[in-house]
Amino acid sequence: MFARHGAVVIGCDVDPAAASATARQAEGGGHPLAGIHACDLTREPEVVGLIDYVQSAAGGVDILVNAAAFAIMRWIEDLTFEQWQSTLSGELDIVFLACKAVWPIMKARGGGSIINFSSANAHMALNGSPALAHCAGKGGVLAMTHQLAMEGAPHGIRVNAIAPGLVVTAATEANVTMPELADEVRKRHMIARFGEPADIAWAAVFLASDEASWVTAAEIPVDGGVTRW
Repeated sequence: MFARHGAVVIGCDVDPAAASATARQAEGGGHPLAGIHACDLTREPEVVGLIDYVQSAAGGVDILVNAAAFAIMRWIEDLTFEQWQSTLSGELDIVFLACKAVWPIMKARGGGSIINFSSANAHMALNGSPALAHCAGKGGVLAMTHQLAMEGAPHGIRVNAIAPGLVVTAATEANVTMPELADEVRKRHMIARFGEPADIAWAAVFLASDEASWVTAAEIPVDGGVTRW
């Protein structure tokens, strides 16, 4: 979506095969990426290496989309402390490390747009979903977004969040195919369907654009109305 609107896009993924698949999808749609980089975003040296790669390939960073995340979904009695820590790293450390790496670059360039991903789960519990650590992590992302927006404002850095509902992706396929959970989600939606990646991408493109120049510290729910029902 960003490439379609003229951005120079460099992506990353912890899974090299998935990264290559994304690059092929973009190229097949006529909007090739400027690069793709295998990277574990929970490891600071790899994040620094990624941003160095972006600097050399694109000459700077104007937009950061923190769409990566990792969560272990367990009920509290089945959730180990290690799994709790792993999920918080996969939800919070990923955002912190990427923001920290691009911050001085955006300051030097006179501004930029950072788009984080919170979740409907930052605001509500979903019956049937064992999402304790995930809810905590996404609530933390929302709080980080507010603080980063305040810290970035004097430097022209806008920081916003998108709060998706249940979007159909490879990562959520198991949840979508669980009849009881799927029925629970549908009945709580004002718009009775699951989200699609394009629903989220349109919101991200807007937040990155000049049309959103007076938008910061915002959270845009893209969730079919589930958090307002």
